[in-house]
Amino acid sequence: MTHLTVWGGAGEHGRSCYLLQHEEQVILLDCGGKKEHGGQYPLIGEEVLPRLKAVFLSHAHEDHSMAIPLLYKHGFKGQVWTTRTTAQQLPVYFEAWSRYARSQSIDLPYDDRHIAAIDYVYLEDKSVSGHWVEVFPGLRMKWGRSGHLPGSVWFVLSWAGKLIYFSGDYTEESGLLAADRPVLLPGQQAYADLAIIDAAYGADPGSQAIGLEELERITREKLRQNGTVLYPVPTYGRGQELLVWASETFPEADIIVERALMEKLHQLVEMPDWLHDNALARIEALLACDRLNIVADKEAREQALSRTEGAIIFTDDGMMQSETAQWYYKRLACSANNAVILTGHLAAGSHGELLLKTSNIGAQVHHVRYKVHQGLPDVRNMLEWIPSKATVLAHASKTRTDRLLTVLRDEGHHTLHSLCPGEMLTF
Repeated sequence: MTHLTVWGGAGEHGRSCYLLQHEEQVILLDCGGKKEHGGQYPLIGEEVLPRLKAVFLSHAHEDHSMAIPLLYKHGFKGQVWTTRTTAQQLPVYFEAWSRYARSQSIDLPYDDRHIAAIDYVYLEDKSVSGHWVEVFPGLRMKWGRSGHLPGSVWFVLSWAGKLIYFSGDYTEESGLLAADRPVLLPGQQAYADLAIIDAAYGADPGSQAIGLEELERITREKLRQNGTVLYPVPTYGRGQELLVWASETFPEADIIVERALMEKLHQLVEMPDWLHDNALARIEALLACDRLNIVADKEAREQALSRTEGAIIFTDDGMMQSETAQWYYKRLACSANNAVILTGHLAAGSHGELLLKTSNIGAQVHHVRYKVHQGLPDVRNMLEWIPSKATVLAHASKTRTDRLLTVLRDEGHHTLHSLCPGEMLTF
């Protein structure tokens, strides 16, 4: 028998970490943290680590990667299978995670030695998307682009007579990034024995187009009032997508953008394999735009704001934990003509969440999701592409997951599971 143990990520948003065990062999899918209460980590069973054969990392975001050094601290000697692009992004996230811990007066449970000990195997060096490669005797793996982040992937594992699918974070609605639709065994009907799939948006039926319409409505209304709109966004991912979208949607607006976000946009030009066919031309059009004000320090930010009566600002912290994001808010907070638009997950206790709950005068604070995960229609599609004898719905709170589970079971899907950290499934 083969067993799945949830070390994190199912029944919650954050610390994605799934342990798979067959006899004496153990493998791990992701190993992330959760940006709450100073940082929460997976339920790592140290007694298992001597038998851990390999770790598969879907992408660089903190909730999928930040606990990997803990494995090495506790004696793991093996390799982490991921893309070169993901490995190149990770130092930025390790530094951001460290800053977060310091801001909470919490010591990290590992140090730089354990980060340096991570031994990467680059997927691109082993195979191309959709092609099998042997990881160790008895385990084959293939991967594909998941559309969530440059370098983000899904995995299919063939191990001990079982087929296992792990979606990582998946979307087909990215404005710039390509996704490879997963296939278990081309040319034949196949069932996964286990599928772990991104269901972060639960039973939400919304599409990317609906969200973009709302973003455009709010932003256009504020610009008409000569107001300024602040978009706090992550360093990688939706920040670059929204920046390109804003430059196209509001061709007359000045755009103030932090240099870190522009540096990542320049990097995308060097990553054509991860992009849609038309994405490169859209990025290059933005880079040639004369309405961009690229800033990297307080003086430049002050000057950029003083030169405009209305603008769109992009700063690189989606939850507004950074001093820079909070500085922008303080500069804009006094006028109701201004707005802050939060577009992603807000951890409990984050500055963004607190503003959303408490802001009722001055600048308006909105939460309009830009889709980088799956909701109800997307999960339905994935259940069709990857029929499975057991499917675990992941990346959302237990309440949200159970609500989605009820909807899907009423539609005839009866092999679904809603698990929580610490629970096990035999398949």
